[in-house]
Parts: sequence; structure tokens; C-alpha cells
Amino acid sequence: MRRIILFLAALALCSLAKADGNTMRFRIIETTDIHGSFFPYDFINRRPVEGSLARAYTYISDAREEFGDRLLLVDNGDILQGQPVVYFYNYVASDEENITASITNFMGYDAQVFGNHDIETGHAVYDKWAAETIAPLLGANIISEATGEPYTKPYAIFEREGIRIAVIGMLTNAVPCWLGEDKWSGLHFDDITASAKKWAAYVKETEHADIVIGLFHSGLRGGIQTGDYSENASERTARTVDGFDAILFGHDHTVFCDTITNDFGHTVWMLNPANAVKNIAELDIDITLDGGAIVDKKLAGRIIDVRDMPVSDEFGKRFADAEQRVKEFTTREIGSLDRTLYSRDAFFGSCPYVDFINAVQLDVTGADISFSAPLQTDAVIHAGTLCGADMFNLYKYENQLSVVRLTGQEIKDYLEMSYALWTNTMADKNDHIMLVSEGEGRPFFVNPTFNFDSALGIDYEVDVTKPAGEKVKILQMTSGEPFSLDAEYKVALNSYRATGGGELLTKGAKIRKEDIPDRIVWQGDKDIRSYIMQYIEREKAISPRAAGNWRFVPDDLAAPALERDKQLIFGE
Repeated sequence: MRRIILFLAALALCSLAKADGNTMRFRIIETTDIHGSFFPYDFINRRPVEGSLARAYTYISDAREEFGDRLLLVDNGDILQGQPVVYFYNYVASDEENITASITNFMGYDAQVFGNHDIETGHAVYDKWAAETIAPLLGANIISEATGEPYTKPYAIFEREGIRIAVIGMLTNAVPCWLGEDKWSGLHFDDITASAKKWAAYVKETEHADIVIGLFHSGLRGGIQTGDYSENASERTARTVDGFDAILFGHDHTVFCDTITNDFGHTVWMLNPANAVKNIAELDIDITLDGGAIVDKKLAGRIIDVRDMPVSDEFGKRFADAEQRVKEFTTREIGSLDRTLYSRDAFFGSCPYVDFINAVQLDVTGADISFSAPLQTDAVIHAGTLCGADMFNLYKYENQLSVVRLTGQEIKDYLEMSYALWTNTMADKNDHIMLVSEGEGRPFFVNPTFNFDSALGIDYEVDVTKPAGEKVKILQMTSGEPFSLDAEYKVALNSYRATGGGELLTKGAKIRKEDIPDRIVWQGDKDIRSYIMQYIEREKAISPRAAGNWRFVPDDLAAPALERDKQLIFGE
């Protein structure tokens, strides 16, 4: 049925062209924030899923039959991180062509941009991937320190039937807020809006572009906003920079399809299909010519739901061997677990889930204290045999492991900020103990839960009747030795934290961002997930338990409030 509809649409388009004699339609299809969702299979939870590139390719192939080279296929970054399939080719089968390049080359992408999670993989991975990828990787605001010029192509020009379409690529300049300089050494990231103003004018004046498209790995608005960084700048750029016909964006994992009128009175289409290839974004551009000159252009955007589309047989056959290899990697047995672990328990006190991660970090580093947060709100690691896939539920990201020097006062201030993001100040027994929002839908945490760090190696209490900044009382080292606010300690934490991510070291511990590198005394060469996997393979059978080294007080207020808010947030 869908092929019949497409055929009828093509007939209608041909009729329009014949009637006018001078109207052409071009189509741009955008994917973004794929995060390794290539196959209709979740390798982590070992079950089929909706969406995926394998499904989207069915729709894209039909569109390409209709439009030929008047179709442009583009991707907006964050493709190298997420599902185990990308981890396997980034770090395990790293001497082979990266499957990400193999797939985008097979699908015939015309342009791509870097996402922050692509940069997270490090130069060795993303430079190799860029070299293997046929489509140009665009990054107008990613600047080489050595040359002062863009590290990769700033834009691409596609001439189709005499019409020149410019695609300008950008990456959020907040990358240094999340990643250590080793990941982006030799680079810096210009402000998107300032860079867009330069390059939009350039492609108009120098390249004589008829259509200008922004391809931005930067969300609509909000996010990190400092004097140096602006995480989500797509809307601001569309409003304040003239020359863009459309901005196709990503990063914030939120579907968006609308127009804005910019400060110059021009309409700009804004499209974001969100993450994991459940949708794709589609932009049609109708160009009307008279005597070879453009006299009119009309744009129309839409979001296409691909969740239930049939899987492309061609795609499935081409990458069947790769899919099987990753299934074998994720189902390989690495040890056993004697009890089921729940990440949700981490919000309500000392729990086996986070305490186990902290214990591994202490074991690897020999640090005095370890900080960690639940990286997923409701992950479950089932008792029994542990496989490679379970490690992706236990530790979601490819963070590395670091050790920093902190004073006792800085440790206290770090934890004060964490619990201020996390917990309410209770005045009576009916108050929430968690800091939750009670808007539409089920109440949930106000702040990102991946910033809710707790500690192992010290014994402490969190007084929920106290205001922010006065909640945490550190009693002693768990070893029984005294804890001093004036002493210096070695603290294990992930590389996101060690670059100032979440601002627990900067706003919390009050350490200037530029001073953090001098505090780092050790940096692991593997991601934390690898260290956890090695620990389990060494121990073979693990029995994580809650360390019980911290708790919420006073008990008469905290205990019933914890049960009440757990039921409120998670329904149990």
C-alpha cells in the first residue's frame, strides 16, 4: 500500500511539474542521535525493538527511487555511542572498518556531523571513523589549534539540476564541559551562532548557494549556558542569523517540527526527529524557476514515524554477520550475581547497585574515597549468570576512571551540592524527601539523576531538615580513622566529573575549572565498564551488598518519606 501511495505522489509531482514547466522538488531526510540503533534489536536487554536504521532504510530506499539525486540524506551526530554494536567496533574489533562507516556508506549518506558522544570516543576512534566515511563530516565551528581553520569541512555544496544546496555543520561548543581535553586535544569549539553568521554569509556570497541548510548537533534552547559555552543554540541561531532556510538539529532527544520567523522577517524551518531512529525528519523544498532564475521557494517539514516499518531485507543481509558477532559478544558469560540489582534503590539510600560501582573504582585505583551516581533511573541487573550485555545496563557510558586530590572541605561541599540537587528540605512529616516535580504525568526528579553522586569510603549522614549546603555531616572514614576537613584525600570518580561535568567540582567543591587538571593524579586507560567487567571475570561470582555507610536522617521523618516518595516516583 505504501508503495502505491508513493507512486501516486510521484505522479502528482510529475503533473505539477508539467503544468508549471518550471517547478522542482528536492527532499532532505535527517537522522540524528542514532546511538548505535542500527538493528531492530536491543543488544543490552536482548529483545527486538521498534525503529532502527534497518527500518528507516526501507523508507529511505523508496524515497531515493522517487527523487534520485534530488534526495539528500544527512545525519546529525551521536552515532558512535550507545548500543554495544558501536562499542564492539570502537574498542574490540577496532582494527576493522568501523561498522558505523560501513552502514552510512551503504545507505548513501550525503553529509554528517560530529556529536559530543562521537568526540567522547577519542581521536583514535573518531579520526579513523571519519577517514572511513564517504560522506563529508562537517564541523564549521570545530577549529584546529594548529591551523586556526575548521578541523574538518565546514560545509558541503550539492548541485542538483542547477540548484546549489549548502549544508553547514555545527557541534555544540559545550563539549569541554563534559569531556577531558585528551578527547579533543588540538581542537577548540567556537560559538555556534557566531560561526553560523560567518558561514551562512560565505556560502551565499562565495558559493552562490540557493538553499542554505544548518545541520546542528545542538538542541533547541537551554542546557548549559555559561560565559564560554552555550549547549543548545539552534533556535537562537535561527532567530538571529539571516540566510538559513532550515536548521535540522539534534542533541536534545526531543521531537520538533515547526517554523520560526527570524529577526529579519524570514521563515526558518526547524526539524528534530529525536533519538534512536524511531522517527526521521523530512524536508521538502519546492523551487520555482523563471528564465533560469529562482522566483519562489516553498519548504515543508514533517516527522516520519518509522517504528513499525518493515526491516529492509537488503540491509539485514548485508550486515547479518556483524549483528551475529555483536550478539555473541554481548551474550558471552563473564560471571555470576547472587542478587538482583536495581538502580532506583540508589535514590533512597546506600544500595548494592551504586556501592558496587564505587567498590570497583576503589579496588582499581586504591583511592581513599569514591564518588558515583546511578547513570540510569530504573535499570535492573538480574541475579544469575552475568553477560557482556549486563555491563551496559550497569554502567551506561564510556566514561574513563580518574583520581583527583580533594580536601575534606571540598569533599563535603561536593556532596552538599549533590544532595541539594537530589533532596528536599523537609519541614514536617508530609513533605517530600526527594526534590520532585509534580506537573503533568507521574512526579519525577527535578534535576538530572546522573548528578546524584554518593560516596564510599566515608561514613556520613544527610539531614533532610537542613537547607542546601548544610545537609551533609561526615562522621569518619569507613576504616574508622578520623575524617578532617583540612586533610587531603585521593578521590576516584569518572572522567565526566573530572572535567567539571555536572559542576559538582566547580560549583560544588568551588574548584576553578582550569585548576582541575592539576588535581588529577591518575587517569585510567580503559572505560569504567571495562574495569567492572575485568573485576567480575576475576572474582567470577559477586555478592554486592549495601555498604550502609550513609543514610538520611532524622529517621522518624526520613523513613516514612522515603517509602512514600519511592511509591510516588516508581509506583511501588
